[in-house]
Amino acid sequence: MRLALGIRYNGQGYQGWQSQLSGQTVQDKLEKAIADFARKRIGTLCAGRTDAGVHGILQVIHFDTDIERTPNSWVRGTNRFLPDDIAVQWAVPVPDEFHCRAQALARRYIYLLSQSPVRPSLEAGRVGWSMRALDGDAMRSAAALLVGEHDFSSFRASACQAKSPVKNLRRIEITRIGEGERCRWQFEFEADAFLHHMIRNIMGCLVRIGHGDERPEWISEVLQARSRVVAAPTFSPDGLYFLGPLYDAMWGLPAEATMQSERPAYDGWA
Repeated sequence: MRLALGIRYNGQGYQGWQSQLSGQTVQDKLEKAIADFARKRIGTLCAGRTDAGVHGILQVIHFDTDIERTPNSWVRGTNRFLPDDIAVQWAVPVPDEFHCRAQALARRYIYLLSQSPVRPSLEAGRVGWSMRALDGDAMRSAAALLVGEHDFSSFRASACQAKSPVKNLRRIEITRIGEGERCRWQFEFEADAFLHHMIRNIMGCLVRIGHGDERPEWISEVLQARSRVVAAPTFSPDGLYFLGPLYDAMWGLPAEATMQSERPAYDGWA
């Protein structure tokens, strides 16, 4: 039997998603909890690996097992053995042909940014920070130049293992919340897939443009250069959240994981 699970986690205390020798990753904690519940080691695959410090609103995994439990039992039983900052949201039996990574039609992220003359305190680790005021119109003009299918080599980490740097960035939506020198910004991204550090590297460029240090058209020059050295430094992981992958409804996953869904309801400022 193949199962798909939806996972939510706070990434502050972990070295990313993918298993490491240290054992201090989200995958390590999840697989240990599943093994403790099932009394058998079970390997998992995820829809998209996240970096150290990056949070997950809806990570989707799948695994095969011959252990018969109800979906609710998998949720409650696994959560019993997980740390407080990781929780299984749902479990769904899926066809053997389902693959959480290969069948994902799109992936979505959101970056939460605090604009304030003083660094975040209560929100530390959960939001990015800009001490200087940002120009929303300039950032939106720049973001529009990135939408579409492009070679994103300029926004790709050197350790990226993707076979191709060509991705279809379908949407970037930038929203300001509040007025004055203290406000909040939300940057939403949707693409068929993302390169390693792609969003954080785009964020570095958008913030530089928002500060007025570069004109919006500069981002096209960065894109066309296909060279990481011409782009801005990689931005902080603190405010980056994986909103989750999207699938065809035929797989029977919860509505939040299907192409027909709206953005998951989530207030990262709480």
